Amino acid sequence: MQHTGVVPRTDTRSRVQKVALELFAEQGYEKTSLREIAERLGVTKAALYYHFRSKEDIVHSFTDDHYARIDELIDWAKTQPPGEQTRHEMLTRYVGIVFGGVEVFRFIEQNRAAMQALESKSDRLARFRSRLETLVDLLTGPDAPLRTRVRATAALISVSATCMVVWDSAHDPAELQAIALELVTDITD
Repeated sequence: MQHTGVVPRTDTRSRVQKVALELFAEQGYEKTSLREIAERLGVTKAALYYHFRSKEDIVHSFTDDHYARIDELIDWAKTQPPGEQTRHEMLTRYVGIVFGGVEVFRFIEQNRAAMQALESKSDRLARFRSRLETLVDLLTGPDAPLRTRVRATAALISVSATCMVVWDSAHDPAELQAIALELVTDITD
């Protein structure tokens, strides 16, 4: 299965991802089998194969879905007029995307050794970097001064860092998300 295009979303596909993530968290990535994922779902292994041929495909689907959501944001932003309202909506949507994927990225961080075998760090960085550069261009304009571009880049990266560091101590994820949005808005002003 190639991981370059957007994969159609289905309820079953989402359920597989959710159950796999639960089992990976409970048992660890290495100790979880496709058979166990199928059993917890109440489907045959063959039915699971329809959506995913391997655990690696499931993990790739997490990042593919995340990048697809960022690509959708970029496509939307390209159709909007530049200005404060578009910038604020971009930041709001970006923070929502990152917070919506916090469980997946915490799993990836906690299983770093296993994940490095699936995709090199340079590949992950390259996939993210091109999107980050596009988002910064859309937020600031491609000819913005260096200071403005650095602030926008730092703002976007801070959202992920906030999720990774503060998530466990936050009593209210919605409050944490609101604070993260306030922070990125302040930094990009």
